[in-house]
Amino acid sequence: MPTGLNRRTFLRTTTVAGGTAAFSGALWQRAFAGPAQPGAGPYGPLQAADANGIRLPSGFTSRVIARSMQRVPGTRYTWHPAPDGGACFPAGDGWIYVSNSEVPLVGGASAVRFGPSGEIADAYRILTMTTLNCAGGATPWGTWLSCEEYALGIVYETYPQGGRSAVQRPAMGRFKHEAAACDPERKVVYLTEDEGNGCFYRFRPAAWGDLSRGTLEVLVGSGVGAVTWRPVPAPELWTTPTRDQVQGAMRFTGGEGCYYAGGVCYFTTKGDGRVWAYDAANSTLDLAYDDDLVTGGEAPLTGVDNITGTVSGDLYVAEDGGNMEINMITPEGVVTPFLQVLGHDESEITGPAFSPDGSRLYFSSQRGRSGFIGGTDGHTYEITGPFRG
Repeated sequence: MPTGLNRRTFLRTTTVAGGTAAFSGALWQRAFAGPAQPGAGPYGPLQAADANGIRLPSGFTSRVIARSMQRVPGTRYTWHPAPDGGACFPAGDGWIYVSNSEVPLVGGASAVRFGPSGEIADAYRILTMTTLNCAGGATPWGTWLSCEEYALGIVYETYPQGGRSAVQRPAMGRFKHEAAACDPERKVVYLTEDEGNGCFYRFRPAAWGDLSRGTLEVLVGSGVGAVTWRPVPAPELWTTPTRDQVQGAMRFTGGEGCYYAGGVCYFTTKGDGRVWAYDAANSTLDLAYDDDLVTGGEAPLTGVDNITGTVSGDLYVAEDGGNMEINMITPEGVVTPFLQVLGHDESEITGPAFSPDGSRLYFSSQRGRSGFIGGTDGHTYEITGPFRG
C-alpha cells in the first residue's frame, strides 16, 4: 500500500478510477460509476420495533414461522437448529421455503410448505446426516443445492417437494462450500468458498439440468477488471486443496452469499466487506459495494453475508453481526437498511429469500436471542408488505 494512504483512501481512488460505468448488469444499468453509497431507501425510514423485535419500514409486518427445536406451527415437525441459507420454490397454488442447518454431522435442510394465502400447510426434512450446511442456491429446474462448509465439503442436490432422496454432486468440487447461483444463459453454476484465501468458481455441467458430470473452473485475475476462467485439475479427490491447484487464481477473503440476475453474478466477501459483481457477458469483475469506499459517514452495511434480489433489481444483503440488519442496494446505487432485528446481538441473519410472487421475504436469525453457537434458539421469519415489483 502506498505510504501515507490508508486502505479506504487507496481503494476509493483506484476503484473509482478503474470505473464501473462500463458495467452492463442489471444493478448498473442506471447506477453511477462507483460502489453503492448510503442514501434514502424506497420504503422510508425504519420504524420502532414490532412485537417480534424487528424494525421495518411503514407498511411492512413480520411473523415468526419457525423456532429451532420447536414444532413448526400447525405441524408435527421440529425445526432444525442453526438455520442458514434458504430459497423459495413454487408448489401448486402455494410455495415452499427451504432452509439449511449449519451444525455438524446431522445438519441437512428442512422445508416449510405454504398454502395460497400464506398459511403453513406442512414442514419436513429434505436432507439429513450431512455437515455444516451453510448456504447454497436454487436451480432453474426446482432443486435446492445445499452446500457443506468444511474442507472436504460437498454439494447435495435436494428436492424441496419431498419424496425423493438428496444426491451428492462431487463433480462440483470438494472444498469449503458456501453458496451457489445458477446462470441459465451460460449454463453454469457459480460457487463461493468460505476460506480466508478462497476462490470463486463456476461449474459447467456436461448437460444443463444434470449436475452429475462437468468441469469445475476457477476465476483467474488480479482484481477489478477483465478476468478469465481455468479448469481445476482435481476437483473431487485431491492432495492439493482445490483453491491452490491453478496458478493465478484470484483470492477472496471469505466468500459468502451468491446471487445471479440480469447477466451479473453478485457475491459477498466478509473479510473485506464487499459485494462483488461479475459481468458474465463481458467477463469483467467490479464492486457493487465496499464498506471501505463509503463516503460521508459510517457504512450502513457491515458483516456482509447471504444475498438475494428482486425482479426490480434491488439486492438484499444480510449481515453476519453488524447491526443485525438486512440492507438493500438499489439499481440507483443506494445502500440503505431495510430491516433490523433487535435483541439478537450474538446472532447473524441468514437465508433471505422471496416468495415466488415477490410479496414475502423469509430469513432467519441463526442463534436468536441466546446467541448459543449451537443455534438451538434460531428464529425464522416472514416479512410481508408492499415490496416493489
